[in-house]
Amino acid sequence: MSQHFYVHPDNPQVRLISQAVQILQNGGVIVYPTDSGYALGCQMGNKDALERICRIRRIEPNHDFTLVCRDLSEISTYAKVDNTAFRLVKNNTPGPYTFIFKATKEVPRRLMNEKKKTIGIRVPANNIALALLEALGEPLLSTTLILPGSEMAEFDPEEIADKLGKQLDLVVNGGYLGEQPTTVVDFSDDEPVLRRRGAGDPTPFE
Repeated sequence: MSQHFYVHPDNPQVRLISQAVQILQNGGVIVYPTDSGYALGCQMGNKDALERICRIRRIEPNHDFTLVCRDLSEISTYAKVDNTAFRLVKNNTPGPYTFIFKATKEVPRRLMNEKKKTIGIRVPANNIALALLEALGEPLLSTTLILPGSEMAEFDPEEIADKLGKQLDLVVNGGYLGEQPTTVVDFSDDEPVLRRRGAGDPTPFE
């Protein structure tokens, strides 16, 4: 069974955040809270952990993985972003959005969309997620925890532990969350394209 940490949603305990980061650095797969349900996460350079996430979600090769970032200062390292796109993203982060961009050479090829060479970028409005990212010191490779056959994000950490306990190293329990996944906006072509309506208001991108 995985470990289970009860983390305060407003004031995450430093000791538990440090232990969670250690698990990530040792190749672990974790479930953690965001502002749009729970997500699966691992270190972006860990191939074995990535493969475990793919098995849990039954992900296709053309899936858009996401790098969850502390803030927008990391975005240009991993994504090719023009000024217009950056302004739109800046005005709507942190928040429940995933933005898809052409990836830079800093992104390992196995993380990119196989056909389009893109990567998702996201800055969540969740204190636990931000504390994890700050302590980790780099983006977290992530995907919303939507189980096979479902369209909604998992929101109950106790149920997640029951369903997936043996496949995870850690469940970071931040309480019940909303079921809607992120709103996905694709900036990989000239104009932004709304790929999925979710928790974030799509109006700025329509």
